[in-house]
Amino acid sequence: MLKLLIADDSALMRKYLGEIFKAEGDFEICIARNGVEALSLAHSFGPDVITLDVNMPEMDGITCLSRIMVECPRPVVMVSSLTSQGAEVTFEALALGAVDFIAKPDGTVSLHIDKIRAALVAKVRGAARARLRQSRGLLERVRHGTRTAAGQNHVPAAAPRPLSNGPQIGSSLAGPVRGIVLIGVSTGGPGAIEDILTRLPGNFRWPIMIAQHMPESFTGVFARRMNDLCELEVVELTRPMPLSAGVVYIGRGDADLLVGIRGGAPTAIPMPASSQYLWHPSVERMVASALGNFDPKQLLGVMLTGMGDDGAAAMADIKSRGGRTIAEAEDTAVVWGMPGELVKRGGASLVLPLPRIADQLRQWAN
Repeated sequence: MLKLLIADDSALMRKYLGEIFKAEGDFEICIARNGVEALSLAHSFGPDVITLDVNMPEMDGITCLSRIMVECPRPVVMVSSLTSQGAEVTFEALALGAVDFIAKPDGTVSLHIDKIRAALVAKVRGAARARLRQSRGLLERVRHGTRTAAGQNHVPAAAPRPLSNGPQIGSSLAGPVRGIVLIGVSTGGPGAIEDILTRLPGNFRWPIMIAQHMPESFTGVFARRMNDLCELEVVELTRPMPLSAGVVYIGRGDADLLVGIRGGAPTAIPMPASSQYLWHPSVERMVASALGNFDPKQLLGVMLTGMGDDGAAAMADIKSRGGRTIAEAEDTAVVWGMPGELVKRGGASLVLPLPRIADQLRQWAN
């Protein structure tokens, strides 16, 4: 039996979440109505996984999460709203050590809870097998006061770097595209992406395309956060953009991103999600489109943490046709599903721990 702690201030959400997991038949469930109760039960109940609402009375979800990760670390799945503010708080939770998140259904809960049922169960089961990633400086942050969901008790962040409308032909980094880095990632992805991008220099010679499984309302916030943190320019792909060196293109959530040729130039192209693929943005579809327009030797595929096997077949195809690929090593991946599948298929040129991936990309791109 998996021990699950559900923390939510809404009696209706607690009821429906409890029913979902009771129906699975292999969950022992405990309920908390606020962050104070959740923290206490994290100690006494000893759950295998916790679902944690962001907005709760007495102690909000972010404060509760930070205490849990210091006092009794457990895999946590955040339950967040589909808003920009909800996305900002969710990314803070992921930085503090949450394994994954699920977006609350829009509208009346009773009418829309079934929309998240399958994804929620899958995420909780995946979290139970996940490797907890230590948040850098977490203990120091807790000592000095963690920002709450309401925005209180926090240290003001540095002024954000302006986000452009995308690279322009003729810019200092524009020029012939020598190759493309293609990154596929899911559960545990934001932290992994941050680790790689912040280690790359602003003059990195190849464009980078990222398919991160994420809702539409989250990817714009994610792109802005990465743009502020790293030397590279990071954009959310909302329209066709010419591929330029030193630019990172993050696929818009709930849609797909492709590599195509427009006006004779390699172009990153957003496309509506195809029902042919289970996850979006689809890693498989992104990589397949790159293979259709570039010599495989010009492609560097990187498979990072995530559940499932999205992109494993296409990235294995890169390697079999003379290109190069990296699978994140099991000892650093939050969930070794996607990179593990690439390794099982013999599709990984190298298997590397996360901190070594950026250096390898620099070597290959140079």
